[in-house]
Amino acid sequence: MPTTSRYARDVAVVAFAQSDHRRRSDELSEVEMVMPVLHQVLDQTGLKAGEIGFTCSGSSDYLAGRAFSFTMTLDGVGAWPPISESHVEMDGAWALYEAWVKIQTGEADTALVYSYGKSSPGSVRDVLTRQLDPYYLAPLWPDSVALAALQAQALIDAGETDEAALAAIAARSRTAAEANPHAQLRGGAVEQGDYQVRPLRTGDCPPIGDGVAAVVLAAGDTARRLCARPAWITGIDHRIEAHGLGLRDLTDSPSTRIAAEHAGVFDAPVDTAELHAPFSSQEVVLRKALRLDGDDVAVNPSGGALAANPVMAAGLIRIGEAAARIHRGESDRAVAHATSGPCLQQNLVAVLEGEPA
Repeated sequence: MPTTSRYARDVAVVAFAQSDHRRRSDELSEVEMVMPVLHQVLDQTGLKAGEIGFTCSGSSDYLAGRAFSFTMTLDGVGAWPPISESHVEMDGAWALYEAWVKIQTGEADTALVYSYGKSSPGSVRDVLTRQLDPYYLAPLWPDSVALAALQAQALIDAGETDEAALAAIAARSRTAAEANPHAQLRGGAVEQGDYQVRPLRTGDCPPIGDGVAAVVLAAGDTARRLCARPAWITGIDHRIEAHGLGLRDLTDSPSTRIAAEHAGVFDAPVDTAELHAPFSSQEVVLRKALRLDGDDVAVNPSGGALAANPVMAAGLIRIGEAAARIHRGESDRAVAHATSGPCLQQNLVAVLEGEPA
């Protein structure tokens, strides 16, 4: 391990795979979307499905439009003979956290984590209102873009950004995505377009699309056997803001900062940051919370959620992309962030490190 672990066991990301993220995948079922990615991530390690100690998935029944929809995708995993399996109704980053805990307890040495989202058939802006407080906020029916616009306007009013700076974030992200074959939007010349909800234009908002991601976790010597340069999870934590938006300062993210402190982000410099910021304004908030002020850190070199935002998988992709850079030797210490809920309500932060040269 690159540093002394603060946990009972050393756990690493040893493989990462994702689908091409597309605007629509009408011809594919969730099972057909998931299976190729699962085969790809297992092939990277040489493991068979039956050799995995624990399997955990993340998805949303609201996107699928039917209860317990995740049980169908187990056909893509292979649930017979019986496997040790779990599911979270959250982004796959939280499924990874559950799998990491399972390995920490000693009940497994390896884990397969996958998540998927097929949001194109419906209106994501409306579906995500189901995350709101059901008594005071949900009856007003503010959609996800309107709430993000409130946050963006609060940042502008506080003097922390402006529309030109937000456009620059969007352009930088999509320029970086030109090197990402899986991204949905590429190229800094993408027009900002019309206002969706002022001050957010089309370019400040994430694309709607379908996609899948998967990672394999392994402990200790097993990780070293399966991967030439494991991405060790040296810190991981997640926190939540108050549910009521009126109780929060939308220009700040204390939960991200606290999670980062507990994960050890500030203990040493990082060279890469994969931030789950579906809206350009949210990158401003996250940079402040994670103290990413300078240009010495590569922020969202994959393009981030502004280039591909498969709901329920985009957070896991941030961890996977950070790990992949460590696998390739392009990063030594990276921070990965995932979020869920309106205006960065829930935040997970992980630190990944490679073996010293």
